[in-house]
Amino acid sequence: MDKTEFTVFFEEPFWIGVFERVERGKLSVCKVTFGAEPKDSEIWAFILRHYDELKFSPAVAVEKKQTADNPKRRLRNAAKQMKNIGIGTKSQQALQLQREENKTERKQQSRQQKEAEKQRLFDLKQQKRKEKHRGH
Repeated sequence: MDKTEFTVFFEEPFWIGVFERVERGKLSVCKVTFGAEPKDSEIWAFILRHYDELKFSPAVAVEKKQTADNPKRRLRNAAKQMKNIGIGTKSQQALQLQREENKTERKQQSRQQKEAEKQRLFDLKQQKRKEKHRGH
């Protein structure tokens, strides 16, 4: 069974929304930063408009826990989830993986830009050199 959860919490100084998606026993996470406290209607509109554009982290394996279908236990779990602030450790691991991926991507792009700029300056220097030796 696939499921998606969305949690909104306050992490100084912003409101943060975390999408947790479990597909085929793998957890992937996406973190969204809101400025001021979002209203329910704003959150719903955001989900409808931008869910397809969200960039989820690489999938992390997660085991499914079996719990008894006891109404008192369900109430306890619901209260525990309401009291719980933030996200789970598996979600944090998935977000960390995503950060590392983005970091390597950024490094690679900046390296390519530096090399392109270096090549451009070299070509410019060569062109000036040729112009000097044309003869008058």
